[in-house]
Amino acid sequence: MSDYSRIFTGVHTALVTPFREGRVAWEDLESLVEQQIRAGVDGIVAVGTTGESPTLSHAEHIEVIQRVSAVANDRVPVIAGTGSNSTHEAVELSVEAEAAGADALLQVTPYYNKPNQEGLFRHFGAVAEKCGLPILLYSIPGRCVISIAVETMARLHEAYPHITAVKEAGGSTDRVGEIVRTLGRGFPVLSGDDSMTLPFTVVGGSGVVSVASNLFVEPLRRMLAEAAGGDLVRARELHERLSPLFAALFVEPNPVPAKVALAQLGRISSEEVRLPLAPATEGTRELLRGVLEPLADLA
Repeated sequence: MSDYSRIFTGVHTALVTPFREGRVAWEDLESLVEQQIRAGVDGIVAVGTTGESPTLSHAEHIEVIQRVSAVANDRVPVIAGTGSNSTHEAVELSVEAEAAGADALLQVTPYYNKPNQEGLFRHFGAVAEKCGLPILLYSIPGRCVISIAVETMARLHEAYPHITAVKEAGGSTDRVGEIVRTLGRGFPVLSGDDSMTLPFTVVGGSGVVSVASNLFVEPLRRMLAEAAGGDLVRARELHERLSPLFAALFVEPNPVPAKVALAQLGRISSEEVRLPLAPATEGTRELLRGVLEPLADLA
């Protein structure tokens, strides 16, 4: 496994960006980073979709990366979400993220404008040519309509060795197996969906970019370790215990439920989100209380 690929294994938290009265709650953000590191997280993803990157200003986007990187202080890698459906903007954000202290980049498939595979190759290649950080591709057809073909991943990795992993959110174990067979174990596949982490690991996945680990890091790390060690019974027990949480975190658009749960646990001071996301319903709040209560021993 390459030095690059070691960054992309284990549990990486897709960190929320806390808000209060319309502004980023910087103290809450920095506290969350410390909580994550104390809990043993393998890495932190800043300003992904869970971090509400679409509604952050450019200045906020870069400052979140700066603050998270400063608090992490090389204790865990910080992966900065710098993707865009504008290649120029993706390049600009990536260069600024590197200067801000990020250790790696998360590059999502361009959304809405639906490029073909050649367009994807040139888009990701343009970022790789301007920025030397390791790049985690992000294929999420549910949001972007299109997927990154396995052949395109292989072509990108060959041309730009620092494009070295993929966050896969297509929900297909067959596709994960194909990626592993085609690119080998030195090209990690991270689950982009908590509920698929165990199935993906069984067929060769290397970890997860997790929403649930905003709340519980250690049991997710343990589940991965059990699966990697061949104890699928124990891994499945953990998966089954956490499954109600995995589902509850997506009963409303992400990260609305995650912020409610963090506020209920007293880890952030406000569950505030930005439009077009709307506040959680009282039913969602009650659901989360019921889900979190039996998991109290895992906190």
